[in-house]
Amino acid sequence: MTLAAQLLDWYYKNARDLPWRKDTDAYKIWVSEIMLQQTRVEAVKGYYKRWMERFPTPEILAQASEQEVLHYWQGLGYYSRARNLLTGVKEVCAVYNGKVPADEAVIQSLPGVGEYTAGAIASIAYNRPAPAIDGNVLRIFSRLFCLREDIARQTTKREVRRLVQRHIPGQCPGDFNQALMDLGAAVCIPLRPRCQLCPLTNLCKAYELDIQDTLPVRAPKKQPLLVVLAAGLILYNGHYLVRQRPETGLLAGMWEFPAVELTDEQAAASELKETLWQECRQQVNVGTRQYHYIHTFSHRKWDIAFYECQWLSGEALPERTAWLSADELSTVPWAGPHHKVAVALAVRET
Repeated sequence: MTLAAQLLDWYYKNARDLPWRKDTDAYKIWVSEIMLQQTRVEAVKGYYKRWMERFPTPEILAQASEQEVLHYWQGLGYYSRARNLLTGVKEVCAVYNGKVPADEAVIQSLPGVGEYTAGAIASIAYNRPAPAIDGNVLRIFSRLFCLREDIARQTTKREVRRLVQRHIPGQCPGDFNQALMDLGAAVCIPLRPRCQLCPLTNLCKAYELDIQDTLPVRAPKKQPLLVVLAAGLILYNGHYLVRQRPETGLLAGMWEFPAVELTDEQAAASELKETLWQECRQQVNVGTRQYHYIHTFSHRKWDIAFYECQWLSGEALPERTAWLSADELSTVPWAGPHHKVAVALAVRET
């Protein structure tokens, strides 16, 4: 049996029951693949269900505001994915009458759609023999063909793509790509692959040489930059002071309790007080720390403490700043750990 035949035979017996596999609607596949980037399958299921209840078609999503879209994305992180999805869907509605194109190159031209996502949509929705190469596929093929170069290098990725193109079947290419996804998730996992469960051990060069635990080769990642912050929780007339982050940069457009990146952790109170006046035009006394979170992004790590503040006086709020009631805290998309604090405050005020 060929590699594809063996893999597909295993897949049809072991395929995961996932909500986005109920049909081959290209829009649904697109949404699921964007959500699954950098996010575990189990975490995505609930978000996907809620998203599809609110935005079941490209046309409905295209009519939504960015703030509402970000609100439904709240908690998935990497919010540029949601913005690009909204922009891409608007383009599909304007240019392609609401139908996601079938051509892999055209799909990849949409905002936020990379080579992998384009291949997944083209193969699963339209039965095109397009590779969908993600970390799972890179890992599987590095072991199958004993590739000893750094998996992050473009030369290695091109070699894997060439190998996948050689083995992807002309019929059911979408099933082949999904089979690789499932194999990588359940069997050919990082660190200690479950080779005793693998349908491809008779073809795997790494297994033959007993070096599967050492592959793939990957250069060590840089540690994220630690950033220490202090945020103020200011309650005035039953409303909390919040502000919207800039339209570009980390967590663009999301909402937060006013915060400052500290130059001296011991001076958190004075630096926060100064920032609240300079940037929000509010005079406060900074009280005790109420919440503390460590939140890791891809390239930086937030060490953020939230301080209860006593409002003294203030001027008119600057742009992108507002007072929100406890009930209103659930209506905006929050930046990182600010969401946890907003939920806690909403519960406290009820």
